[in-house]
Amino acid sequence: MGGAVTRQSWTALVSAVCFVLLALALALFQIPFVAWAPGRTVNVLGKGADNTAAIAITGLQTYPATGKLLMTTVSVTRADSHLSLPEGLFTYWMPNRDVLPRGYIYPAGKSPEEVRAEEVRMMDTSQRDAVVAALRAAGQPVTEVPVVQSVVLSGPAFDKLQPGDLLQGIDGEAVQTPQDVERIVTGRSVGDEVKFAVLRAGSPVEVTITTVSSNDDTKVPRVGVGFSVGYKYSAKVTYGIDQKIVGPSAGLMFSLGIYDMITKGDLVAGRTIAGSGEIHTDGSIGSIGGIQEKIAGALRDGAKAFLVPEGNCADTEGVNTSMPLVKVSNLKDAIAALDLLKQPSGATKVPTC
Repeated sequence: MGGAVTRQSWTALVSAVCFVLLALALALFQIPFVAWAPGRTVNVLGKGADNTAAIAITGLQTYPATGKLLMTTVSVTRADSHLSLPEGLFTYWMPNRDVLPRGYIYPAGKSPEEVRAEEVRMMDTSQRDAVVAALRAAGQPVTEVPVVQSVVLSGPAFDKLQPGDLLQGIDGEAVQTPQDVERIVTGRSVGDEVKFAVLRAGSPVEVTITTVSSNDDTKVPRVGVGFSVGYKYSAKVTYGIDQKIVGPSAGLMFSLGIYDMITKGDLVAGRTIAGSGEIHTDGSIGSIGGIQEKIAGALRDGAKAFLVPEGNCADTEGVNTSMPLVKVSNLKDAIAALDLLKQPSGATKVPTC
């Protein structure tokens, strides 16, 4: 009689098993969302990955820069990972965190490798455009020239021209725009040899390419190369940033760091300044994502002011901080604001969100 199992015992056992199975199912259930949280910051005036300089400049005189310029990041669910329901609920209720639809960050139909490649490309573009914007703001000469953007794998230029080659001339004729290249090439005949003079990693290279017929018109010559606007300047800028950090939003801080290093005045002057923004070669600043998470990361790491792209001001609504959120629309705005903030009452003179 002592071994008999009562009806109540069976009910309790089944209930416990069902509860465990339900909890397990909830823990394993994946939701089509990603989590955003404050990420790390990197001082672009300091050391980057492997203890190398975050920004190194040669070919141009540089000056000491003191203080910290913090590029801010967002910690986001990886493209090859997924968010569980408990994780999503926890993130949703935590401060300074967001849960966003997965398609907002990772477009449907793209593999994790494709997403990563696109993010790396945006970082490369950001670093290049940051150099151009900073040099222009500092009054340094920058010349626009055609640059090789893409090379058709099956075309005659494959293994001869490379993306990033700066075009100097064609058959001895100087070129200044992609339209010049199109005009000269289409002025040849199919089967003609055309000599391209380019700068590759700062060294002159000359290659000869035999034109082939266009797929659309057999009478139109092509070389299988796509050209866009590139830039030639005397300085060489390299970045020691961790390659895991990708995307376009560090451009503003890169530009400010370069500008501070190549100009006589000490722009940051020992302070800790943070910010984010996509930079363009004309110095204009584009909006970015995760602004509230980035502000939280900057506060955590001791920033005394945060530079916010003008287009992101509306996204700072509800942020409670005594740290000035300085509104900037272009690089010169940011430089002027940092100069003003050196003054005791500077925080009352800069435009804020």
